[in-house]
Amino acid sequence: MRRVVLRRALPLALAALALAGCRIPVQPPPASTLQVPQAWRVQAETGTSVVDPHWWRAFGDPALDALVTQALASNGDLRTARARLQEYQARIRVARSAQEPNLTVGLTPTRARAIGPFGTPVESTALQGNVQAAYELDPFGRLENLTQAARLDYASQQAAADATALAVAANTASGYLNLRGLDAQLDLARQTLASRLRSLELARRQFEVGYSSRLELSQAEAEYRTTAAVVPQLERSITQQENALALLIGASPGTIARGATRAELGAPAIQPGLPSALLRRRPDIAQAERALAAADASLASARDQMLPALRLTASVGGYAHSLPDLLGSGTTLWSIGGSVLAPIFDAGRLRAQAEISASLRDRAVIAYETVVRNAFAETENGLTAVQRLREQLEQAEARRVAAGEVLRIAHNRYRNGYSSYLEELDAQRNAFSAETNVLQLKASYLAAHVDLYRALGGGWNATP
Repeated sequence: MRRVVLRRALPLALAALALAGCRIPVQPPPASTLQVPQAWRVQAETGTSVVDPHWWRAFGDPALDALVTQALASNGDLRTARARLQEYQARIRVARSAQEPNLTVGLTPTRARAIGPFGTPVESTALQGNVQAAYELDPFGRLENLTQAARLDYASQQAAADATALAVAANTASGYLNLRGLDAQLDLARQTLASRLRSLELARRQFEVGYSSRLELSQAEAEYRTTAAVVPQLERSITQQENALALLIGASPGTIARGATRAELGAPAIQPGLPSALLRRRPDIAQAERALAAADASLASARDQMLPALRLTASVGGYAHSLPDLLGSGTTLWSIGGSVLAPIFDAGRLRAQAEISASLRDRAVIAYETVVRNAFAETENGLTAVQRLREQLEQAEARRVAAGEVLRIAHNRYRNGYSSYLEELDAQRNAFSAETNVLQLKASYLAAHVDLYRALGGGWNATP
């Protein structure tokens, strides 16, 4: 029996080999235009801080650590990205099932009434049960390519989830640092408001004794009111920033706990490494790379649709007129066979599907190169921002010191009657502007480090 089956299967195999040259030719992928720079344009400061998966701890604020930890556990977008992985795991199982044998069980009961040979009605009962097995051979790798494409799609979604986690951590850190900057500006506004109140009281006393005019009193009151209006504006911004952070970490809107003092909150030194390290570190690059590999595997499977499909089938069953007979002494039925199916004419459908897959592959190539270029640009911008903001902050600090000295001298001159209040008023405005500018630059300087961590991939390392 085995020799008969092999002898009959041999022509099928020969026919399959004869049709193996029917692969659909597809255009080659577009030529790569990507060039990886050898070094960064801006030389980063040397430091001992290493870009690791918990990079936000380098800021030394336990409140920030707790916020990022909660965001990584409860953020809605991140939970959605992780839940999507279950779908792609199921897709792998669906694709892999096509490479496994298919086993089915059937039971067909029938009850019939017919006219017998003598013209009398005859009723009969029949039961037929069978077990069928089918298995598709994959000599050309079409099914394996589909399974590989599903695996790479899953790996791409894993990288997408890591990219979402990196974005959530970076947005949480930026939001917290911005909140601390607003806190500092609010403290400054309140201190300045107290100073403006003292100036207003001084101007009122001098007006009451006739030492100054009503104009100076009105100017002092106007400046006091201007500063007083800044306080509720900053309080509103702080509330909005707290609510935004609460939503980001998956909590209800409310107050956000603060940690280290502003003096303790320092900017860590970052070692960016070589540009080529981004290709292994950034999750969005890994996502684009795996999406490209998945598109290539899908293209290979679509290209092989013109090749013959080899399928083996076997069934065994029984036939009887009652269930006890079927389970006991029923008639045994069996069959073994195979088939070779190859498309001959489909009006160009398979070729069009292959062209669609080729177009998706080409777009994946272009998307990969675009993602890599964006990564290089973001890192360059991050390095530049850190360096230039540090230089700008140094100048702003010097201006703040100078403006404070001008205010001290102007106040003494006005109090001793050597100048008008307009001179002190101008000095107050300049000093407040200089102080505010320093606080804003400090917040931007810290946020620039977060952006640089984000651009460097946050220490995320792709798994092969």
